[in-house]
Amino acid sequence: MTAAQRKPRTSRNIRASRTTRKSAPVTGGHEVEISYRFGFDAAHRFSTAPRGHLYSGVHGHSFQCEVTLRGTPHEPHGFVADFAKVERACLRLRKQLDHKLLNEIKYLGQPSLEHLAIWVWHSLADKLPGLARVTVCRESLGQACSYSGPSAKSSQ
Repeated sequence: MTAAQRKPRTSRNIRASRTTRKSAPVTGGHEVEISYRFGFDAAHRFSTAPRGHLYSGVHGHSFQCEVTLRGTPHEPHGFVADFAKVERACLRLRKQLDHKLLNEIKYLGQPSLEHLAIWVWHSLADKLPGLARVTVCRESLGQACSYSGPSAKSSQ
């Protein structure tokens, strides 16, 4: 079939050939996650590492922390949470961590990624309703740890 023999494509033909999808209403009952990420640079050492071990001495990293909230967008603005409030809470926390020796942070314990993720969670849980997950990364090393709060088993 040549181009001249084909039926010309009119807008009516094009519309008829497309599958019609209805959009779900944006309001009401849709649970979503929002995230805010901040970075900090800090040093630490592991006093439990054997003498001479790479991690026994003071060393530093650039960290990224992602805080995720889960919830249903609230009317009239359609937000799960106001990002300005999330940012303020995270920046206060960042000031406690940035260019610090993590071993000196109260209640952190051994400054592993695991303990850091748990500490960030507990530092923000009361300030950010809907907190779903905290992930702390050392991107240059390809390492990360995520914490999703106390499990249902531990609260029973």
